[in-house]
Amino acid sequence: MLVLASSSPHRRQLLDKLGLPYQVCAPNIDESRARGESPYDFVARLSREKALAVAQSFPNHLIIGSDQAAVLDGEVIGKPGDHERAKRQLADASGRSVLFLTGLCLYNSASGSTQLDVVPFRVHFRHLDEATIERYLQREQPYGCAGSFKSEGLGIALFERLEGDDPNALVGLPLIRLVSMLANEGVIVL
Repeated sequence: MLVLASSSPHRRQLLDKLGLPYQVCAPNIDESRARGESPYDFVARLSREKALAVAQSFPNHLIIGSDQAAVLDGEVIGKPGDHERAKRQLADASGRSVLFLTGLCLYNSASGSTQLDVVPFRVHFRHLDEATIERYLQREQPYGCAGSFKSEGLGIALFERLEGDDPNALVGLPLIRLVSMLANEGVIVL
């Protein structure tokens, strides 16, 4: 009855915490940001599009779509992809805060009802010198992670503090909000 529209292993690990049976289906959508689209609207749109993209294959299901953007100085910073870009991202974040916006959509493919939200989470970075950044990147190699860190791993050592309602949102799936959405559809986790 529950489908996670995602190819992210991190989202699967988070959803596993709820102990509900679910299927996974990777959506095939264009994840480009539209010209002039705000980061908030961007993650909301992609979350909804991911859920809708798999709906035809799952006509009587609750489908979870989620997407995330890291925002520094109003600009979306994506996954670095390589060592040099990760160094630049962490150097730019040093001593500053980065806002993570995690979109969440729960789509009922039987009724067509949609619940959509964007959950903010702010990361305040320590002052990071070049040697610290290099040591971190050599150890964890977070090149596929927005913001160039893994908060669920050694990346926690880069932070001065975290600010938000749900630490799961930082990893990529806001479980507290998802539990509420599921309850609205009659799925009680506990």
